[in-house]
Amino acid sequence: MLTRILLLLCLCTSLVRAAGTPSPSPSVSPTDASIKQLLEVAQTHKLVDSVIAQMNSLMLQAIAQATKGQQVSPKIQKDIDRRRDETVSLMKELLDWKKLEPMYVRIYQKSFTQPEVDGMIAFYKTPAGQAVIGKMPAVMQSSIDEMQQLMGPVMEKIQRTQQDVAAELKAEGKTKGGG
Repeated sequence: MLTRILLLLCLCTSLVRAAGTPSPSPSVSPTDASIKQLLEVAQTHKLVDSVIAQMNSLMLQAIAQATKGQQVSPKIQKDIDRRRDETVSLMKELLDWKKLEPMYVRIYQKSFTQPEVDGMIAFYKTPAGQAVIGKMPAVMQSSIDEMQQLMGPVMEKIQRTQQDVAAELKAEGKTKGGG
């Protein structure tokens, strides 16, 4: 679950790179105002908000997977809901735009020049740029879904290896304790 969230955050920040900009020249740093304009026109705030919604959805899926369709008592369900609410609340606090925006400004100032930021602003104002913004959440979700399918066999192998090692350690412990 954490991997999916980190991937979403990485994809969120890479949205701006979709314009295909070259490496920045350290001589012309973009202004705070231009970066904030870029973040606004690229609707970065909405992408951050979607991470929170995605996190909640992932937790619901994980809970459903953990309970495997079993009937959960009202007391347990209340505890599960409380914990999920606490986690979502923590995510909202961590991903508060007022805290993130200064971080984005610093990162973009280190990464892009003023002409590059100006070019991205111009791009995101075009119909093609708006299409990228509008379709990027679906692209990110599809990427995550396909990556999970690719990683499924690897994750199963890792789990089997963990189980095998645990069984071997347990057997070794019985042998040493019994001998």
